[in-house]
Amino acid sequence: METNELLILALLLGAMAATVPVFMALFFTGLAGLTFIVGIDPQIVIEILYRSMDKFALIVVLFFVLCGNIMTTGSIVSKLIKTADVLVGFLPGGLAIAGVLACGFFGAISGSTVATVVAIGGFMIPALINHGYDERFSIGIMTTAPILGVIIPPSIAMILYAMITTDSLEALFLTGFIPGFLIMAAMSLYAWWFCRRDQRPRQPRPTLRAVLAVLRESIWALLLPVIIFGGIYSGIFTANEAAIVACVYAFIVELAIHRDMKLTDVRKVIVSSAITSATLLVIVAGASVFGEYLTFEQIPDRIARAAVANFTSPWAFLLVVNVLLLCIGMFMDIISATIILTPIFLPLLARFGIDTLHFGLLMTLNLGIGYCTPPLGVSLFISGTVANRGMLYVARAVMPFLLIQIAILLLLTFWPDPVLLLPRLFYGS
Repeated sequence: METNELLILALLLGAMAATVPVFMALFFTGLAGLTFIVGIDPQIVIEILYRSMDKFALIVVLFFVLCGNIMTTGSIVSKLIKTADVLVGFLPGGLAIAGVLACGFFGAISGSTVATVVAIGGFMIPALINHGYDERFSIGIMTTAPILGVIIPPSIAMILYAMITTDSLEALFLTGFIPGFLIMAAMSLYAWWFCRRDQRPRQPRPTLRAVLAVLRESIWALLLPVIIFGGIYSGIFTANEAAIVACVYAFIVELAIHRDMKLTDVRKVIVSSAITSATLLVIVAGASVFGEYLTFEQIPDRIARAAVANFTSPWAFLLVVNVLLLCIGMFMDIISATIILTPIFLPLLARFGIDTLHFGLLMTLNLGIGYCTPPLGVSLFISGTVANRGMLYVARAVMPFLLIQIAILLLLTFWPDPVLLLPRLFYGS
């Protein structure tokens, strides 16, 4: 690594150590690199900022954030959680397991880890703590489970990856179902073991009549992911249009059917969504400026090529790439990382005979884990705000769950069949 690159790294780490906000640390570090090392006019950074936010995928994110706020303001989220709770709440750690399942349900709607953290984590973290669950456990599981938002389709990261690789988006979406189920199962099993060990009191097992009553009450909420997937795979609307469909459906259900949202709440929901979206956009913008510096210096390209130069085995290549992506995911948002890194790795996949659908799922999972990995994981900051806890506390809380997710990542790296089973079954990919 050259002296200039070491200086930029030191500047970034120093800014973070000084508790400078993440987007500012990334922006000013990228600005310094572009101005003083690359030598471009600082005014061009304005264009970079504009381009970083002028992406159709980000518009989709905004609609998913709006959809999440509609459901949170109304009762769709609470009904999804209530459904999950009546199904598994009687088990040890049942409410925590219900939170994981709710993240899976919401992942089939939001397409975004951030939206899932805001919608489900913001609801479940206080609920778990109020029900007597260990605070660190509650924060940890509800910070990491929202990774299902980018694994279970529709997934914004997968949309970007498919645009670059020209893979079938529908086939790529299918790669996320089984890995998403594995993550839900593993985290639920850990929650069951953790709470059974602590001998927490259980809820009574519900009667069949109670289960049917909850399902009847939640039918409109449960139909939302069915409508989205049915529309996508029947060709009625595209995956991008699914966000708008979800918003319209959620508004209709909350205003006209559930009637848990009033017309006066619409303005509040829109303003809240704008604030959440703006927070996300400034992080994306800051990361994009830093990513632009990396691109100008060809740092990702040099790192990737140096890492794989001496490897001939596809498994060794994937292992090295996993490490690289996990590290990059700590410092770069998933949208920028996908756009920057996919063209770098794509030519190498053919060399090693790696299926692009398999690699797309691995990249999404790697970068998704980065959302809840110190030091810059966005989910850590959101959960810390919800629980009024500092970064170090949240970082320690997520460690057991990060280990679970990394173990599943390694399993799927060396055993691609679960990833490719559904695409092969439906599309022969």
